[in-house]
Amino acid sequence: MIKLVILGIVIAAAVVTLICFCQAKRKAKERFAWYEAKAESVETSYGTVTYIDEGEGEVILSCHGICGGYDQAYDTLGDSLDTYRVIAPSRFGYPGSDAPENPSVENQVEAFVELLDALGIEQTYVLATSAGGATAIKFAMMHPERTKGLLLYCSGYPLLEDPEKEITYMGPPAFLCSDFPMWFFSPLFGPLMGMDRATIEMIMPLKERKEGIVIDAQVSNTVMYNHREDYDMSTLEVPVLCFHAKDDKLADYNGAKPWEERIPDCTFISFETGGHLMEGNGEVIREELAKFVERTR
Repeated sequence: MIKLVILGIVIAAAVVTLICFCQAKRKAKERFAWYEAKAESVETSYGTVTYIDEGEGEVILSCHGICGGYDQAYDTLGDSLDTYRVIAPSRFGYPGSDAPENPSVENQVEAFVELLDALGIEQTYVLATSAGGATAIKFAMMHPERTKGLLLYCSGYPLLEDPEKEITYMGPPAFLCSDFPMWFFSPLFGPLMGMDRATIEMIMPLKERKEGIVIDAQVSNTVMYNHREDYDMSTLEVPVLCFHAKDDKLADYNGAKPWEERIPDCTFISFETGGHLMEGNGEVIREELAKFVERTR
């Protein structure tokens, strides 16, 4: 009898789990379809780049973070389309964008330059969140003549000292980059990453993001550690605006703040709270961005 009760509990728990997962997956699919309808594509020397182009005003090229895509890049400035023209592409391997044989940060920069050329855009602000930092920083270094300003939102930064050993992988393991494993893991988003569990609905479906996640874990998230000399931000020729929360569990504030004194033209805005998504600081971010653009346009 006890075994039957235990079996019944296990089966009931499995059914409830499956129902909750299916609901979350449906919501995520419906959400993504809204962005998918806005997306366009262009062919570059590095394959297809898919993007959303909306808004009016100063142009901002948005480089999304890990587990993202054109939807995440769009959301970063989705409430400011009456002020800025947002170009929100998927980076290599993310929804709609190909992954070339060599998905280096430099090649990603050149793919974005070709995207801008196709859109007839000569200059842009370049914004990065999280793992998009390597691409945005390198863009500003490689093409300062096309960069009006660099905007770093909870971004990764180059190391200040050489690491003790080379880092080869920084990100979720490949086996976790599927809908059910990531959803099952999502209750730990809070204690491990400082994010609400509901964030899972913004990164599903993961099938279309998996290749990009692995590229970020192998390339974008490691290159500024293993080759920090190639990302020396003290050589930047463009103005920089940084936002970072002190309680960010994914992009260390202590690794970001020292760059305020090293970057020639840097405005660094710190938040006491907000985590990696800088939640609760939207109004300040919008105000400071407007000031920065007005000063540097």
